Order: sequence, then C-alpha cells, then structure tokens
Amino acid sequence: MSITATHELTEATPAGPGRMILLNGTSSSGKSTIAEQLMNTLDGAWYLLKIDHFHHIRSRREWTDDEFLPIFQRTVLGFHRAVAGMASAGNNVVVDHILGERWRLDDCLTVFEDLPVLFVGVRCSLAELERRERERGNRTIGRAAVQFPIVHEHGVYDVEVDSEHLSPEDCAKAIHERLDDGPPTAFDKLRAAR
Repeated sequence: MSITATHELTEATPAGPGRMILLNGTSSSGKSTIAEQLMNTLDGAWYLLKIDHFHHIRSRREWTDDEFLPIFQRTVLGFHRAVAGMASAGNNVVVDHILGERWRLDDCLTVFEDLPVLFVGVRCSLAELERRERERGNRTIGRAAVQFPIVHEHGVYDVEVDSEHLSPEDCAKAIHERLDDGPPTAFDKLRAAR
C-alpha cells in the first residue's frame, strides 16, 4: 500500500452502520477470551472495544467514593458513545462490557438505537467465576459475586453461550453462526418492554 499526503473519502466507505457484537457477562466470565477468538475468526475488519480499556486510560488519583461515582458513570456513558461512533461510521465492532446496573443497559438501548446490535449473554456459574478470580490473581475478589445476580437480570439475548462448559472457540462459533442467521432482535424486544 502506498502512502500519499492526502486521501479523498473512497466510494468503498460504507454508507450505513457497521455491525456490533455486544458481549455481556460478569467479570471473569470469559468475555475477553471469546472476544479475542471472534477477532481471529470474523471476516473483514473488526474492532475490539473494551470498557476496561476506558477505565485504564483514565488518570489515577485518590478520590472518595462520592467523588469517584460520577467519574465512573461518565466513563461508562462516554464508552457507549465512542462505541456508537465507531459503528455509526461503518466499522464492525466487538464490545466487551458488563451491564451490571440497569442504567447501563438503558443507555445502550438509547445510544445504539439505529445500530444492529447482536446481544450476547456470556454465562458461567458463580462457583466457577469465584475459582477464576482466585486463580488469575489480577481480579478483585468478590466482584463477580456482586455482579452475578444482576448482569443478566433483563433476560433477553440474541444468543447465549456457556463459557464454563464450552471452549472459547465453540462460544465464538455459536456467536458467529447467530450473526450470520439474520438480523438481531434482542435490543428491539428490550426497548419495547421499557
């Protein structure tokens, strides 16, 4: 590929939005491993966007809980808008997220209104999540237990995968098959139920 000083917008630039695969599950549920597998197997150009990346690029300061809560919430809201921006520009995105509180899902339903979102539930038993937290050593112990009863509370997905009993490759295959099996419907159902 040759590099020139300027480029005009090409006709190959998509006129419509890209596709989105939104992985939702607790911490340690296997979302990142499944996302990496998807990135290795999906056709075309895809971008992996992780909520953890946005938290890691924030400056580090000592904040009280009251000071930090609005910062945390703005980070999540900004992440949603960055994801929507990428997809709206015609980019395909895999999103690694934790919808651990209802306001996060509600914001996604609003911000991703005109985007084709394949909503994926990544499930795993609490016992296995706790084992993974202990084994990895880089997780906050107890985080998965707090998220476990609420992260799937809304109950509607386009496809669900069991990361405890299926390999990352098999999870990615099931997601890929559903992606190719017609338009996603979960977000429309969730919006209608609001």
